[in-house]
Amino acid sequence: MREIVFDTETTGLDFEADRVIEIGGLELWNHVPTGKVFHRYVRPVGRRVDPDAFRVHGISDDMLSDKPTFGEIVEEFEAFFGGARLVAHNATFDLRFLNAELARLERPPIEADRIVDTLAMARRKFPMANATLDALCSRFSIDTSKRTKHGALLDSELLADVYLELLGGRQSALGLVVVDGREPGGANERIAVPQRLAPLASRLTPEEAARHRAFVATLGSSPAWMKLLEPADEAAQKAS
Repeated sequence: MREIVFDTETTGLDFEADRVIEIGGLELWNHVPTGKVFHRYVRPVGRRVDPDAFRVHGISDDMLSDKPTFGEIVEEFEAFFGGARLVAHNATFDLRFLNAELARLERPPIEADRIVDTLAMARRKFPMANATLDALCSRFSIDTSKRTKHGALLDSELLADVYLELLGGRQSALGLVVVDGREPGGANERIAVPQRLAPLASRLTPEEAARHRAFVATLGSSPAWMKLLEPADEAAQKAS
């Protein structure tokens, strides 16, 4: 499953009048970051950056003066974001602004059913707790030392870590150990898996096992594989 964790910065808070000035996103494939990112600054046509917004993200009109307009990057934006599930924090805000930009160009909107809102996830998982991105980073011990101001790509990177923790943690599918010092039932809790009393019998045929042992013998005088082969040979002898 392909997902894009993303964030936007804007000239202000009114999605009908204000404009998107920065878009950042990173790709996940089956909840694993692929390293592919999208990051663009956008020149807001006919709109200046509100002073209150500038204090939040530090993006000035001068910084945007030589940047492309949204219309100049829209095809690149749609190519990266298209077809993926989209993950954002307080997603309604970002969705309204992006759809307003798309509407100005008479492009189809982003459908709401493609959106995952991590703010809503956090409020369900931690009722009554502070659910800002900073608060969630603190809860999950995610390093925010580089975040002196809001930025779309950096916030997307932090949000990707938060999103994976809200899903159950980076190793949620493994469920191998219980992490000490975490709240019961928390996102970082792991379930201990009991050991089998007796190992399962090998599914290898004797011929396959012999070929494998012959191959391991070519790896040197004491390859690490021998540590695994010897217990397996003992188990096979007991099973026979």
